[in-house]
Amino acid sequence: MSQKPRTEIYKKAIEKWGQPLQIGMAIEEMAELIKELNKWMRGKKNDENIIEEMADVEIMLEQLKVMFSNHSEIEEAKHEKLKRVELMLHD
Repeated sequence: MSQKPRTEIYKKAIEKWGQPLQIGMAIEEMAELIKELNKWMRGKKNDENIIEEMADVEIMLEQLKVMFSNHSEIEEAKHEKLKRVELMLHD
C-alpha cells in the first residue's frame, strides 16, 4: 500500500468513481459478506472468504464515512449503541 493516509485514498476513489457508484459498490460488498455468512451458517468452512469480504466492507464503510459524516459523529453513535447493548447484557 502507498504511504498516503487511507482517508486520502478513499477521497480519491470517491472523486474518481463518484458517490453513487461507490455507494453501489458498498451495497455490493455488503451483499457478498452476507452471502458468505449464510454459507458459513449452513456449515461451509469459508472463514478465509468471510475475512476477505469483511475487509472489503470495512474499506467501503470508511468511504461512506468520508461521504456522509465525520468519524467523531460515528464514534459517538457507536458509543451510545454499545451502552444500550451493555445495558441489555445486564438484564
